Amino acid sequence: MASRRLIPLLDRVLVQRAEALTKTKGGIVLPEKAQSKVLEGTVIAVGPGARNAQTGQHVALGVTVGEKVLLPEYGGTKVDLGDAKEYHLFRESDILAKID
Repeated sequence: MASRRLIPLLDRVLVQRAEALTKTKGGIVLPEKAQSKVLEGTVIAVGPGARNAQTGQHVALGVTVGEKVLLPEYGGTKVDLGDAKEYHLFRESDILAKID
């Protein structure tokens, strides 16, 4: 499992991007260039949180493992964990929103 091999530090969040649609509802196969960039993902692991500059204590993150989030089009650090899935590390402040 990816979360056991990689533990984010501070306010970092490990996210698995959702896969792009390769077929339309009508069954037409889309070429790779026509596929839009996926801006959704699932939180796989979270760090303990950033430190408060005055008290030195950790400030808890606003996302938890298993939540679906909206990601920016660019940004994040791609992480290869040896499996076929695509993982990215984001700062909590880079995540745009939670998705219900």
